Amino acid sequence: MDAQLKRGMTEACVLALLTRGDSYGYELSQQAGKLMPLSESTLYPVLKRLVESGAVETYSREFSGRMRHYYRVTGAGRAQLSAFAREWEQLGRIYELIREAEQAAEDKKREEAP
Repeated sequence: MDAQLKRGMTEACVLALLTRGDSYGYELSQQAGKLMPLSESTLYPVLKRLVESGAVETYSREFSGRMRHYYRVTGAGRAQLSAFAREWEQLGRIYELIREAEQAAEDKKREEAP
């Protein structure tokens, strides 16, 4: 998969998960890992970018005697996720066109076969 596409998908996935509720890094990596390959070493730079862009904010809470850093999606993050969804709809239409062209080429090849 193209690195830029994967980056965008990862950011969208994290934002979508955070719309379900605030979460911390390990939990996010487990949830996202069910959808796409995602290690914690990949997740934390994504979270940092999202925080720096204002799409996500962070806060800390004590958990079992340790401070745990939680992430929360912001209004800007919701807007970013909506924009991604609109772009994905457009990509979906292009994908369908490509699949139709591929099918037409296969049909033509079968028609021309002896």
